[in-house]
Amino acid sequence: MSHNSPLIPELQEYHRQVEAIKQDASDLMIGVTAAKFNWRPDPNRWSIAECLEHLNIIARLYFPIINQAITAARMRGWMSQGPFRYGLLGKIGKIYVRSTEPPPKMKFNSPKRFIPQHDRSILEVWPGFMVFQDRLHELISWANGVDLARVKIQIPATSLIKLSLGQCLGLVAAHERRHLWQARQVKNDPNFPE
Repeated sequence: MSHNSPLIPELQEYHRQVEAIKQDASDLMIGVTAAKFNWRPDPNRWSIAECLEHLNIIARLYFPIINQAITAARMRGWMSQGPFRYGLLGKIGKIYVRSTEPPPKMKFNSPKRFIPQHDRSILEVWPGFMVFQDRLHELISWANGVDLARVKIQIPATSLIKLSLGQCLGLVAAHERRHLWQARQVKNDPNFPE
């Protein structure tokens, strides 16, 4: 199976999730001006800009790692059409991915390198976010035919966790939903600028 073949069901689902994320983000940005983009509900909470830039930072750091893992798997011949069995570590990974979904049930502190700067330009952050969504689609297509359970990827936020490629793609989507949900809470704040 090549990466140009129809996507296997698990990857079709991730592709669908990314499309939903793009739509949700586009809906979120309706009526958001440069000033509103950087508005914070209070000094200890992120703005819409910071939520999206955080996702851009993750994409800049994480997507090359995912790409390298897929490329290495292809070179090693680690190919499979599934279904994939994720085993005990997979169950732990599934819990980790689920804990990332919004609304947050657990709060995670972002490592310093993942914390966005305040006062970011809407003209940089927003188009960058959408470009990364297209890049995520490309990674999903590139993963097609690769053994999603066998390939393991180190999570950049912690050296303690490795996830399978399949779960890693699920984590990226869940993490994006989490921070889009957070950005939506900013826009829905009663003090959000008119």
